[in-house]
Amino acid sequence: MKKNWLVIMVGLLLAVLVACGSTNESNDSGGEAGESESEKTLVMGTSADYPPFEYIDSAKGEDIIGFDVDIANYIAEELGYNVEIKDMDFSGLITALSSERVDFVLAGMTPTEERKENVDFSEIYYTANHMIVSKADSNISAPEDLEGTKVGVQLGSIQEDKANEIKEGGVDMEVITLNRIPELIQELKSGRYDAIIIEDTVANGYLESNEDLAGEKLPNTEEAGSAVAFPKDSELTEEFNTVIKEMKENGKMDELIEKWFGQDTVE
Repeated sequence: MKKNWLVIMVGLLLAVLVACGSTNESNDSGGEAGESESEKTLVMGTSADYPPFEYIDSAKGEDIIGFDVDIANYIAEELGYNVEIKDMDFSGLITALSSERVDFVLAGMTPTEERKENVDFSEIYYTANHMIVSKADSNISAPEDLEGTKVGVQLGSIQEDKANEIKEGGVDMEVITLNRIPELIQELKSGRYDAIIIEDTVANGYLESNEDLAGEKLPNTEEAGSAVAFPKDSELTEEFNTVIKEMKENGKMDELIEKWFGQDTVE
């Protein structure tokens, strides 16, 4: 009788040990799978008010689309990542990178020396110029014509720097900042601003749909190149650079430029 009880107790103990082992293995396996899936998703920060770089076409849906989005999706696919897009004000993108709320920023951003102090940048993937946009009957076509005017720019943009540069160069004008490009266009059309300064590729889209507006490229200005921004010392910088180089060599970048801007040169 004692022997039977001993056999039963040993059997129960073995069953408990096997069950515990199976549970731990299941939990460990599940944890690894979860971590792997998380590591495969990159969060992209952008400001979806900047057509054709990134914007929402409400007539077609609520998804953020554009040149930068296509670039992000192509690079991610080549590197084996998924992409989650977070829309925020342009002025908050650098902070989002520094606080690790996003993994990279694709937003037509120019790698200025000031920005390089806080984040790293990829190679330039596209170049454009600054443009003064005003009412068609305003006769504003050059920086000196901005004397005594109110000029709108996007907060934190390279165009804000350019406007301040013009002002410091002796043109007496008031520089006003707003977070979103559509807000600038609205203020201009309503007459509250005399002119705005935005990137020419972005301006062209608004000029085509607003006959009452006119635009002039700023003369003798260096091209404002766009690059991908990353947290300092991110391993993604080198990975993205490799694919950007390949895109320029295999014609993919030209294909996307033609799709979104109607031109076929990268630089």
